[in-house]
Amino acid sequence: MQYLPLFVKLTDKPVLIVGGGSVALRKAGTLLSAGAKLSIVSPEFAPEFLAWQAEGKAELLQGYFEPQLLDGKLLVIAATDNDDVNAAVYEAATVRNMLVNTVDDQPKCGFIFPSIIDRSPILIAISSFGTAPVLARRLREKLETLLPQHLGPLAELVGRFRDKVKAKFQGFAARRQFWERVFDSEVVRELEANRPDAAEQRLADLLETQQAREGEVWIVGAGPGDPELLTLKALQLMQQADVVVYDYLVSPQIMDLVRRDAERICVGKKAGAHSMPQQDTNALLVQLAKAGKKVCRLKGGDPFIFGRGGEEIEALLPEQIPFQVVPGITAAAGCAAYAGIPLTHRDHAQSVQFVTGHCRKAGDEPDWHSMSRPNQTLVIYMGIMKAADIQQQLLAAGRAAETPLAIIENGTRREQRVVTGTLAELALLVEQQQVVSPALLVIGEVVSLQSQLHWFGQRPKAAVFAQPLTNLA
Repeated sequence: MQYLPLFVKLTDKPVLIVGGGSVALRKAGTLLSAGAKLSIVSPEFAPEFLAWQAEGKAELLQGYFEPQLLDGKLLVIAATDNDDVNAAVYEAATVRNMLVNTVDDQPKCGFIFPSIIDRSPILIAISSFGTAPVLARRLREKLETLLPQHLGPLAELVGRFRDKVKAKFQGFAARRQFWERVFDSEVVRELEANRPDAAEQRLADLLETQQAREGEVWIVGAGPGDPELLTLKALQLMQQADVVVYDYLVSPQIMDLVRRDAERICVGKKAGAHSMPQQDTNALLVQLAKAGKKVCRLKGGDPFIFGRGGEEIEALLPEQIPFQVVPGITAAAGCAAYAGIPLTHRDHAQSVQFVTGHCRKAGDEPDWHSMSRPNQTLVIYMGIMKAADIQQQLLAAGRAAETPLAIIENGTRREQRVVTGTLAELALLVEQQQVVSPALLVIGEVVSLQSQLHWFGQRPKAAVFAQPLTNLA
């Protein structure tokens, strides 16, 4: 972290700007909006500066920079088109241990101006430390489309009630739960409709209402690994949960998006490493919900495709615990797409089967004959440990030895690896390439297209920066 982000109160604080042109004007406008007491030194001034001086908003000093002008100032901005002058300002400020911003010269900046989203009193500042200002501006534009205008009035309203809430609720957790109720209530809707008085009354009513907090469970699919494949709803619930119960298959990058103060409980669930039996996980979800917690049960892929989400819901039903299910991109769809393998194709496969490589211990054998039909794609989850048996059974059931296959390791993640070969080589490939979980097997004629259609990590011309989300409604 090259710079420490700070929000500084500049009301009536003395600030010097060196320069009187358009660049200095932009900086001056930002500083004036923060209430700074401006002095501007320059041989010439843009007309707006003259108007500000007439209105008493700024002091204009016609002439050239002298180091003594820094005396008594809190900040200084060097905004001339003369590199020598800017360097002189920087050196003089540095000697005085002053914070200085030299426009378009990042090495000569003791502080920087971020790109700002203003929903006062909510402020969001975005910075690239001066290395990519256009990128920072694009990020700001994206966030602008997502943040409603009523955020400012909402923050002002809850600020007026903060001391009352603090007096009534003991402890941070109780206060946070109350504010969660507020932000999910009609208070927000009243502000959206520009009815601030009604919103304030509803908030006052909520404060006087004694209501036990009801727990609930959200069964959420986290997708195959790439955090950008999360659904908006999954992300929202991850950031609202009191507790996140997650599997090993949920990538660290996705876990980084969970609310920072949420409790995190790992229940394992990967081949060969089950840290908690499923019945214990079910009981844990019930226990947490009965304690009034908002529980996010976060699963890799999709909860209803080899995710045992149905079993967990069956445990919630007798206890009458509210729940909802958020689908995720299942590994078959996500990993195959990132590997450049269409699961169906008019010329190669008219159907696709999703199967798991390990069943319940007392379960029946898979229908190997139905899985061995030609012109069908077979996707096997959790099949690496039984690769040799899968190969033997499919060959015995009639699947051609030359059938193309792909092993996709860490699909959709930066470290994704795709190993291709034939069904006759499956066990050998797993051993020679030292394939590790999570890995997916894709078997079928469609794999022959992989060498043409692969794109992830190898096509630099592909668009990697999504356009602003303007059609969310």
